[in-house]
Amino acid sequence: MAKQQEWPFGMLLAIDIGNSHIVCGVFQESRLISHWRLSTDHSKTPDEYSIVLRSLLQHHKILPEDICGCIVSSVVPPLTHIFDMWTQSLLGQQPLIVNSESPHGLTLRYSNPEEIGTDRLVNAAAAFAHYQRYLIIVDFGTATTFCIVTQQGEYLGGAIAPGLKSAADTLHIKTAKLPKVD
Repeated sequence: MAKQQEWPFGMLLAIDIGNSHIVCGVFQESRLISHWRLSTDHSKTPDEYSIVLRSLLQHHKILPEDICGCIVSSVVPPLTHIFDMWTQSLLGQQPLIVNSESPHGLTLRYSNPEEIGTDRLVNAAAAFAHYQRYLIIVDFGTATTFCIVTQQGEYLGGAIAPGLKSAADTLHIKTAKLPKVD
């Protein structure tokens, strides 16, 4: 197992904006010291997200001035801008918005790298950094995604299937006798 790279500059705020949830984590070096999960809500204004996020930082006794960097992975473009502006307002610096050209340690063997969801890219990069071997990464979210990374760190792509909840809901609707599963 490879040694994880340290973040030597203080606290790092990592934000994962997904279709169902927004997950935030604060790291001190490579140790997760605080995290929280919010529902993704397209109707929330930038001010509402700002109030919630500032309150969470305060509740966890994390001072904005102690956060030296921020990285955002988003598959929800309208919210990417909101979190970009919030981070700039809070930290006085621009976050790293993950895309296919971001430093991630993988070679993208994919015909249109800009189409790779940043959630998939970040999952693959983290898994490869940790295991350094041939991998199939499965993420059970709103969609279930499968990604393949070679032993040489080549991202080959993968597949996207309905998430477990979506699949269960569809089975209930489209079949006569299957009950709804929560």
